[in-house]
Amino acid sequence: MKASDLIVKCLEEEGIEYIFGVPGEENADFMLSLEKSEKIKFILTRHEQGAAFMAEIYGRLTGNPAVCLGTLGPGATNLITGVADANMDRAPMLVLTGQGSTERLHKESHQIMDVVDMFNPVTKWATSIYNAVTIPEVVRKAVRIARTEKPGAVLIELPEDIAKHEVDSQPLEPRRFRRSVADDKIVDRAFELLKNAKRPVIIAGNGAIRRRAAKQLRIFCEKTGIGVLTTFMAKGAVDFDADYCLYTIGLGSKDYPTFAIDEADLVVTLGFDMVEYHPRLWNPHKNKPIIHADFLPAEVDEYYHPQVELVGDLAHTLWMINERLEQRGVPDLDLTRQQELRRLMQEELAMHADDETEGTLRPQKMLWDVRKVLGPDDILLSDVGAHKMWIARHYHCHQPNTCLIPNGFCSMGAALPGAIAASLVAPERRIVGISGDGGFMMNIQEMETAKRLNCNLVMLIWEDHAYGLIAWKQESQFGRHTDLAFNNPDWLQLAESFGWHGYQVTESKVFADTLEAAFSKAGPSLIVAPVDYRENMKLTRRLGEITQPCPLSS
Repeated sequence: MKASDLIVKCLEEEGIEYIFGVPGEENADFMLSLEKSEKIKFILTRHEQGAAFMAEIYGRLTGNPAVCLGTLGPGATNLITGVADANMDRAPMLVLTGQGSTERLHKESHQIMDVVDMFNPVTKWATSIYNAVTIPEVVRKAVRIARTEKPGAVLIELPEDIAKHEVDSQPLEPRRFRRSVADDKIVDRAFELLKNAKRPVIIAGNGAIRRRAAKQLRIFCEKTGIGVLTTFMAKGAVDFDADYCLYTIGLGSKDYPTFAIDEADLVVTLGFDMVEYHPRLWNPHKNKPIIHADFLPAEVDEYYHPQVELVGDLAHTLWMINERLEQRGVPDLDLTRQQELRRLMQEELAMHADDETEGTLRPQKMLWDVRKVLGPDDILLSDVGAHKMWIARHYHCHQPNTCLIPNGFCSMGAALPGAIAASLVAPERRIVGISGDGGFMMNIQEMETAKRLNCNLVMLIWEDHAYGLIAWKQESQFGRHTDLAFNNPDWLQLAESFGWHGYQVTESKVFADTLEAAFSKAGPSLIVAPVDYRENMKLTRRLGEITQPCPLSS
């Protein structure tokens, strides 16, 4: 068979369901081979960056890789932002790029560049196929690396002449094995630390949202009552209705949840990634005893120097600790302070539930209503901007992977293509993406993709005519901000031109009803709301007020 046929068969054998991308002439053979596949669906996107974001969100939601595809040169460079985002946010992904003939790779030639070297810093592995016989091994290795904890992106480059070669090879059968587990004696050491603590707290990171890990974490917390702080990317690891949920950390400012760390005599991190919330922000004096439990050893950092490292499958590690609780009993803990902090944060979240402003809508009120309209398994996707900070603080989850926030590489423009992928993965769920007007315009062309696929999704734009997060940070640091303002299109005309349902909301009291109305319509909908970002600096001042030791309320 032809090499391009073989690579398709290998992808089928690996269970690949979707390839998102923009083809070019250098991967024409592959596209013709893919056209014959009955197992893999190709989604034509309007930009390679959109394809990469779609593959990223597919990977985050399913735990399995999808493929994003581009041709050589600009096709490959257009992919790289979304690929970097997926890699740093721990999403399994395959990246497939075309390349010119191997006969011209050694010299200056049209659109030729070293794609493999360019992708090396933003992938777990990047390689080119120079011999068609190696395709089964390359694809098997690529998928294995992409899925192995911590998951990430892998690049395969297929030169156009190699794609045409005749080859007599067959796909390798995928064989998957259990991950390694933490050593019993080291788990005993961790349990001793836990037994001797009085005010331990848990920081759940990205690795804790794997379903098996989240299940064991909840069992652990039900037994002990120890409070859990989640990073932006770990939302839903515990149900926010649970008494032990202490909400989210990561804003970079003191907030009610962070007092639980200040007052803790032991910090247990689960699946925690350094890129999520740097330890210098929660361990500034470098004096917190830490138990590190993760798939990988701890990053070396002066603010993060664990007493014990539990390295191995996180779900199994938690199961081992739960077994010890059963056999040796639950430690005698003092968690009344954590409960008080939880109550204070609950009051904070409900403060704007009954807002009925006109002209602009407060971020807190919109997120309160979004939470009310979405069910426990529905999915919210955040873009990057000021709205991301509000979502992190005010939107909380019942289930893992129901609020997806880019927080490693933090690329703008992810929410719309991400919502498209989510609608393909979970067509039975309500899907809402939230973007600022800046981020939304960065991949606006994918509105056509959403309509062509007739995706059931709602995109909510918080309109402020500026790069609001940059303005917020500059004003916080310098007392003023530079010129960050821009103009926007007529959103309703834009929605109509793409065949979307369009809504504009200027009153808080009708926002929830508008969201319900949008979900009642088949196909994609756009809701635009003027956001009151005067609340940004109010929040900064509010957080400043609680940097002093937080008293117990009467």
